[in-house]
Amino acid sequence: MNLLSTHIKAAICSTVFVCSLFSTINLFAEEEKNKLNAYNKLKIFSEVLSLIESNYVEPIEKDSMIEGAISGMVKSLDPHTSYMPPVSYKEMQAETTGKFGGLGIEISVRDGVLTVVSPIEDTPAFKVGIEPGDKIIKIEDESTLDMTLQDAVSRLRGETGSPVTITIFRKTFKAPKEFTIVRDIIKVRSVVSKLYQNNIGYIKIRSFSKNTSSGLDKALEELRGKGITKLILDVRNNPGGLLNQAVEVTDRFLNRENLIVYTKGRSDEQNMRFTSHDKVAGVSYPMIVLVNGGSASASEIVAGALQDLDRAVILGTQTFGKGSVQTIIPLSDGSALRLTTARYYTPSGRVIQENGIEPDIIVEMKPRSEFDKKEGKKEEPEEKTRLRRFLREKDLKKHLKGKSSIEGVDEEDETDEETSNKIEESIAKELDEDLKKDNQLQQAVSLLSGWEVMKKMFKNLKIQEPDPDSRISMK
Repeated sequence: MNLLSTHIKAAICSTVFVCSLFSTINLFAEEEKNKLNAYNKLKIFSEVLSLIESNYVEPIEKDSMIEGAISGMVKSLDPHTSYMPPVSYKEMQAETTGKFGGLGIEISVRDGVLTVVSPIEDTPAFKVGIEPGDKIIKIEDESTLDMTLQDAVSRLRGETGSPVTITIFRKTFKAPKEFTIVRDIIKVRSVVSKLYQNNIGYIKIRSFSKNTSSGLDKALEELRGKGITKLILDVRNNPGGLLNQAVEVTDRFLNRENLIVYTKGRSDEQNMRFTSHDKVAGVSYPMIVLVNGGSASASEIVAGALQDLDRAVILGTQTFGKGSVQTIIPLSDGSALRLTTARYYTPSGRVIQENGIEPDIIVEMKPRSEFDKKEGKKEEPEEKTRLRRFLREKDLKKHLKGKSSIEGVDEEDETDEETSNKIEESIAKELDEDLKKDNQLQQAVSLLSGWEVMKKMFKNLKIQEPDPDSRISMK
């Protein structure tokens, strides 16, 4: 019986070996066949090139034809893979320095259509009203259908001070609308901070350029000095940027080693893991991250990691869903290939590409007109709105006199403390205006304002609190 079992096992092993051998041979044969097909196609390419060069109705530069062939080849892959001639490669390198020329928008190709990912605040595109999700159907009089991303970028950029007209289609438009935008040097102030209700810090990251993490450190230090106990991180309309900056920004909010993001590609070289470290002490404030459809790439990495690690509540609307890795490969003539080599995954294994990050609390952004309608306001001239900022109660006709006026004290004889109080009141008023215009920010401030009350309630309910050395749980 044992002898029979031995023979059966040997037969099975031999069969498995033969099957494996045939599989290897077939795979090898398939690879050889693919190589032969590729060589044949290259031969056809050479023939076509030669025929065009010798017979086309007008003389053709061979270099431009080959560049066009390369561009067409990479275009067959995905919207983010592109060939960059030497001039385009230099422009791309300038983008991440925090100062570059253009309109101030991040664009992508979505469903075959050139789409605005996000306008950058205080740039020409932002000021004329370009919004995330806008479809650019024409640049000047040229259709963008079948236009490569790199071609579109080249056409949108130009000499500072020169205008460019783009035709936009938006869901709320009945027909496409033209926007004329004057090109300018785009100076990106990556990090902006404010203080709400005395103890809620607010930090907006507009893009992830090379100085973002250091700018964040300064903002956190400044807010810490003002005694904040809660924090709002705003990455709405942030088109992304440098991966290492996204990792470093996330690291600032974690107190122990955690996986932040990982990538998966075809080769082992593209499978990378990025974790937090203890070089910088992470802040532990209760935290809300604001996102929207203009939050892409690096922004989604930050939001996804903080959400997966239960470190922050994500509030707003679903993000853009740009979660692929592009590797820039310099070529011998000064050009470069921007090649999609992997996908990003959040710590829990969620794919960012196409899916985006779903907020914990969904709050749609109301248009400014809805706030005005709700408050019964009528639009007034921009000049009048600007002047209103400088007017105070005492400047109004028949204003009610203050105590100092009634008692005969000279109103001009104000103490430094009174002047300081007026400045603080003016700042507070401006911040209140921010909240009135931004219902997502308003909701975040409201939630954090009630944090201590909720925490006290949970404590009374005897709900187990997390380890103080651990992450701050917001769920």
